[in-house]
Order: sequence, then C-alpha cells, then structure tokens
Amino acid sequence: MSVLDDILATKRAELALFQQDEALDTLRRAAADAPPARDFAGALRRADGRLAVVGELKRRSPSKGELAPDLDPGPAAKAYEAGGAAALSVLTDQVYFGGSAADLQDARAATALPVLRKDFTIDESQVFETRAIGADAVLLILAALPDDGLVRALLATATGIGLATLVEAHDDAELDRALALGAGIVGVNARDLGTFAEDLTVSERLAARIPAGVVGVAESAVRFVDDAHRMAAAGYDAVLVGEALVRSDDPGALVAGMSALLVATRGD
Repeated sequence: MSVLDDILATKRAELALFQQDEALDTLRRAAADAPPARDFAGALRRADGRLAVVGELKRRSPSKGELAPDLDPGPAAKAYEAGGAAALSVLTDQVYFGGSAADLQDARAATALPVLRKDFTIDESQVFETRAIGADAVLLILAALPDDGLVRALLATATGIGLATLVEAHDDAELDRALALGAGIVGVNARDLGTFAEDLTVSERLAARIPAGVVGVAESAVRFVDDAHRMAAAGYDAVLVGEALVRSDDPGALVAGMSALLVATRGD
C-alpha cells in the first residue's frame, strides 16, 4: 500500500461524521454564510508578467518528517506576504501533516492574500467545509480521484459556492484528464504521490502541454531561486513552495527572489 493509499484510507474514516444529513446541512449553511472569497485564480497571473509564488504553510510531511513543528501560521503568512507572495497554501490534514482548519484561518486573517486549502478532498462535504472554514480555493488531486464523474461533481460544487479549484496532475494521463475536465487552474506536481520521488524535469516537460488560457502551477521540489527559474522558463505562471519556506531563516527574501522572475510564454 502506498503513502497515498494510507492517507486516503484515513481520510475516508474521518469523513464518516460528515455523511450524516444534519452535519452536511450545517456545512452547507456555513459555506453559504462565509465572507466573499478572495480571487485565487487572478492572483496567480501577475499583471507584471512575473512569477507568482504560492507560499505554503506545513509542519511536517510523510516523506520528510518534521519540517517546522513550532510553525506559527500568522507570522509566517505575514512574512510570505511581505516578500511578495501572491497567495497562500495551508495544509489542514492533521494526521500526516500536522495541520488544522485553525492554521488556515490564522494565516488568512493575518494577510490580504487568497488561500488554498491543501488537503485530500474526495467528497462533496469537504468542499463545503473548505468554504466554511474560510478558504478561497480547494485542491483536487487526480491521483486520489480516479472517477471523472466525481471530479466533475466536485468542480461544480466548488464553482457553485465561489471556490477556485486547483486540479493537480503528476503525469501525462492526469494532465489529459485535467484538461478534458475543463480545469482552469492546473498544478503539476513534481512529486509522485505513490512513491514520493521528485523530478522537476517532469514538470518542465508537461508545462508545454498546458494551454495558454489555463493557469499553470508548478508544485513540489522548488527549493531555490534556480528551481523557480526553471519553472518560470518552462512557462508556469506560479510555483507552490512549502518545505523551503518553512525551513528558511528568511522566507520573505526567498519569496522575493522567486517573485522577481519573468514567466516565459507558454502554449498556443
């Protein structure tokens, strides 16, 4: 069984509570009452043509163990914003990543940036929960969602309640699925979620296949300005950076260095 399989088994167990009609109705009402969402998609395409940095907040990961166990989301988010980050990504999975909904709420309250909820969304109830806790965007990982009918339903639910959706692929087949499903924001993850191996050359190759009208986000394995430069040169509009920032002594400076890079023209 892969790490992803373990995570999804845990997530399905956690969802049991949400399957109750009363709980789902409560989530729907909370999502409807949430403040207006910030423009996540718009933030990822900078008017100056430079690379958008999505600064991620996470305490640990299954592959690297403890990264920043004492992370304080508010000050960290402020440092990213001061460095020029375009958006935030916050891990809310507790079991494997040490995150929580409170982390997302603290980070969002500390800045004016739109926030992506980084979690393993496999059910409609989680989409409503994402909006209810104040997120502006939801992540759909295609490796965790083999049923295109379910992905379409999740996309429709997200759109209906004002959430942007980042659809994540990590190979050609998943990129084909993302585009066929009409994803407006596509993330290419350099990490294989089955093995957790990383390869930025996969991200470089797949970038050329993302149409110009689709926002392209490079995820994982971007740790240095040189890595970000490779992704900008490949044509990605944005990079999502987590480990390097939470481990950095000066995350704002790292964000600033990456944010200064010009994005090459991509697609047709």
